[in-house]
Amino acid sequence: MQQNFGNIMKQAKKMQERMARIQEELELKTVEASSGGGMVSVVVNGKYELVSLKVDKEVVNPEDLEMLQDLIIAAVNEGIRKAQEMAAAEMSKVAGGLNIPGLT
Repeated sequence: MQQNFGNIMKQAKKMQERMARIQEELELKTVEASSGGGMVSVVVNGKYELVSLKVDKEVVNPEDLEMLQDLIIAAVNEGIRKAQEMAAAEMSKVAGGLNIPGLT
């Protein structure tokens, strides 16, 4: 029993180390997303941080700022969703396909 517990603890420590390494790697990985047919595009990293935002000048209309704001929100949300999917895929490699709450 004691030996099994020791093995479980070693495996848990290895998993924790691999998860920490993947989290560091995710900081360097990015995903791209856009809205409005590419009129607004964003880049989000694996820490769910907005890294880049590009707005096509054609979509900038002082009379319709609400549309521009909606396009930015849509692009950022899509970028965050893609970054979450990327992080979940990387973490599932460590967890061996187990769905462990709190890993992503």
